[in-house]
Amino acid sequence: MLVVLISTASYLTQSGIFESKTTVQNGSVVTLVFPKERYPETGAHIKSAIEHGESNICTINRDGADHNRDLSLKGVPTKKGYDRDEWPMAMCAEGGAGADIMYVTPADNRGAGSWISNQLEKYPDGTRVEIIVK
Repeated sequence: MLVVLISTASYLTQSGIFESKTTVQNGSVVTLVFPKERYPETGAHIKSAIEHGESNICTINRDGADHNRDLSLKGVPTKKGYDRDEWPMAMCAEGGAGADIMYVTPADNRGAGSWISNQLEKYPDGTRVEIIVK
């Protein structure tokens, strides 16, 4: 199996803006290192869900996201001031019914979702992504 490694390093520029650099090696599985220090609640949730048996592999399936989200959040009530974070993510073929759900603050959850989406936007549906939380 070939591996695509995405390595993202963030640094503070002289202008005070954080920038990221991404290094990609060709192959068939993308490895995405999730920055737990940047999104601590979501990172802790991903790590915990994987430790409790959820897959660390996401097969991108954007078209199935709405359906998966409906299935994974069914019966999980909303909670004022929190988002319901799903692992595996709704955009993953592995998501949906039986996903691990945790309440996290909206800023952490939405920031993490945006970060992951930006990292994976160049990959087509069907791409397999290994998520590593560091």
